[in-house]
Amino acid sequence: MAHRTLTVAAIQTWYGHDLRDNIARTEAFAREAAKQGAQVVLPSELFQGIYFPTRQDPKWFTTALPVDEHPCVLALKKLAGELGVVIPISFFEKDGPRYYNSVAIADADGSILGVYRKSHIPDGPGYQEKYYFHPGDTGFKAWKTKAGTIGVGICWDQWFPECARAMALAGAEVLFYPTAIGSEPYDASLDTHLQWQRAMQGHAVANAVPVVAANRIGLEDNDGAKQRFYGHSFIADHRGEIVESFGASDEGVLVHTFDLNKLESYRADWGFFRDRRADLYAKSIV
Repeated sequence: MAHRTLTVAAIQTWYGHDLRDNIARTEAFAREAAKQGAQVVLPSELFQGIYFPTRQDPKWFTTALPVDEHPCVLALKKLAGELGVVIPISFFEKDGPRYYNSVAIADADGSILGVYRKSHIPDGPGYQEKYYFHPGDTGFKAWKTKAGTIGVGICWDQWFPECARAMALAGAEVLFYPTAIGSEPYDASLDTHLQWQRAMQGHAVANAVPVVAANRIGLEDNDGAKQRFYGHSFIADHRGEIVESFGASDEGVLVHTFDLNKLESYRADWGFFRDRRADLYAKSIV
């Protein structure tokens, strides 16, 4: 068996209202990650602008575009081909009369392998996504890229073990979650970043796969609706140990290399997939 490794990266930075500046900022960090050897580079969720679902305003629907027209997708897929890296590109997608929170998977040759649409859509103070986004209809996927087979969920997906399990069962060797999460408007003292990390660390343990999470930072003002994003982007290994991490205000890239052969052997040894009882789950889970 050929020896296989995968070097992954997560970008943590702030974003503003200027689309071109946000794309340029993301490109600069992607280049830095590639210089450090990254083969898959993960920007955070909806980096095209501020995180607009903090409030309901129909003006934001005009910022959604089809995958083959969206400037973030067009710019980042070109960069992926130039750098020879894989980039999961988060964007606000328009498909006819429907709108989705989506990720286009740019392979290392600059081609788009396809689109994943966010399956779990939150609705609460500061995160009013059900107003904007249809529930995703793509199902959970494992993408066979030139770097390796990856799974990509989007933000709220990261809290659901079924999402991680489905991607791992499909063959994902590493799970990636672009994210936009921070303060809770109804309780300024509430900081959920530890629960957020632990949920994904649990996915890493239960599926014996590394997890990469990229979150944004900074205070954003959406016409009076203010939200501070708490960063804490991280990379966890197959045992759930955090091997690379940022704090609440750090800006930059996290980079880490995994030995895919060792991970495959570890998964086989622990038997999580061997000992599943899907025949019983179907009878118990609604």
